[in-house]
Amino acid sequence: MSFFDKIFGGKNEAPDHKSFWKKIESEEDLTKAIENSHHHKIAIFKHSTSCFISRTVLKNFEKEVENSDQKAELYYLDLLAHRPLSNKIADNFDIRHESPQLIVVENGKAVNSASHQDISLSQIIK
Repeated sequence: MSFFDKIFGGKNEAPDHKSFWKKIESEEDLTKAIENSHHHKIAIFKHSTSCFISRTVLKNFEKEVENSDQKAELYYLDLLAHRPLSNKIADNFDIRHESPQLIVVENGKAVNSASHQDISLSQIIK
């Protein structure tokens, strides 16, 4: 790994996944996540693994989740590996794509979204 990859992140670098994440890697995974939103709120975190800002926001969000007693069903999407799914999410929920992005879904509809430094656990709990 080069010096710049260490600082800014290599394109193939996979983040450490925390145990609370459920991955979205297929349309089936996305469908299940949306179905679960009919029972309780869920949140989808769209992450660009090659972006330093996205990685920083992800790490800060993960720390916030780990330090909270609030429980939320959290889904993780590597948007570079699964760009068609990222586009489908943007289309289905009529939300402009951003990265990083957190989309909160309840009863099959997006009820909140945030990007970059606005991403916070409070977006889900509202």
